[in-house]
Amino acid sequence: MSRYPFPTIVVTGIGVVTPIGNSKEEFWQAMMLGKSGSAPITRFDASAYDTHFACEVKNFDVQKFVSRKEAQRMDPFTHYAIASAEMALLDAGLDAETRTNLDGERVGVMFGSGIGGMWTYHIQQEELYKRGGNPDRISPFFVPMLISNIAAGQIAIRYGFKGPNYGAVSACATSSHCIADAMMLLQRGDADMMLAGGSEAVITPMGIGGFGAMRALSTRNDAPEKASRPFDKERSGFVMGEGGAVLVLETLEHAQKRGARIYAVAAGFGLTDDAYHITHPAEGGEGAVRSMRLAMRDAGVQPEDIGYINAHGTSTPLNDKNETSAIKTVFGQHAHNLAVSSTKSMTGHLLGAAGAVEAAATVLALHHNTLPPTINYEVPDPDCDLFYVPNTPVERSIHAAISNTFGFGGHNASLCFTKLSA
Repeated sequence: MSRYPFPTIVVTGIGVVTPIGNSKEEFWQAMMLGKSGSAPITRFDASAYDTHFACEVKNFDVQKFVSRKEAQRMDPFTHYAIASAEMALLDAGLDAETRTNLDGERVGVMFGSGIGGMWTYHIQQEELYKRGGNPDRISPFFVPMLISNIAAGQIAIRYGFKGPNYGAVSACATSSHCIADAMMLLQRGDADMMLAGGSEAVITPMGIGGFGAMRALSTRNDAPEKASRPFDKERSGFVMGEGGAVLVLETLEHAQKRGARIYAVAAGFGLTDDAYHITHPAEGGEGAVRSMRLAMRDAGVQPEDIGYINAHGTSTPLNDKNETSAIKTVFGQHAHNLAVSSTKSMTGHLLGAAGAVEAAATVLALHHNTLPPTINYEVPDPDCDLFYVPNTPVERSIHAAISNTFGFGGHNASLCFTKLSA
């Protein structure tokens, strides 16, 4: 039990749009098959870039969720947000009819994006210069499509959810911060239910170009499906991903009153900052050490209770080494008994959406008693010497798990999920 006299918060619905599946079921099945979402970029001609590939969302039809006219007035990151929210609500047993039983003033949305509408900015800037810099060519929908908070607003408008509504922006930790904030709002009694998550759509010329200029992206153009290889000695950078995810969080009392299925308890979180460097993690993962310890303290669990960690695991030399070091510092000898995996090996790095997508993977791992793998783990690295669930899933009953996300600026967020005690 948590050390605080707060209500228990549970996860009752999951909705995802990812490079390996556009539903909870597709996503889980793809992880169990160790499927890579990485392939040559199709959105634009990337032949002049150092990196020619990414983990794009595939076979996604936004008109299953919104009309064509509505879709044209939204950036793709909002498309993914709306789709994830709809699927999460349906998964929580809340269809159009049963949603009418909710008190809209007691339902909120915490949904963020690390960058927002990069495609919209790209298209509108091209249009501006194509027309000789004439500002009359700028769409009146440019700003409402671009701003990162608009996804939370669009979800609320669509469903009439009038409770707390905003979005955190903390780079790759964005949607983990959104989940943590949603938990706090529920614990305070400011809502009975929250939709929490994030989305991102930055596989654009400036997105790929910008991260490429930082030398952050893998350039394994001859084998893109092998490029995301967290904790492997031959890792050379992350693979850009896109998509979104929503968790339906609610108080246990509210969930039980409506007879909801419960996936897991959102038991605790730890939020810290390295205060060290704008892009590099602190030596030894010092900030991650504190965030994991705080998450466990908040959840009221001990280190030996944790059976699985969904790692930030970006496939970059510095992150994977320092996250491994942090895990060993926090868990001591138990670090070699628990399992660690990076689902970014399959989805790529979804930036602001990573935390929500990986929280979904963590909750599903608890629910199914099966741990998703780290694919492309082929060459062991002496600096990364834990059990990373290499290449194939592992069946293992676990009681508690942690999901880590760390962002540029030194932002660290660790979420702790547990099974609901009988």
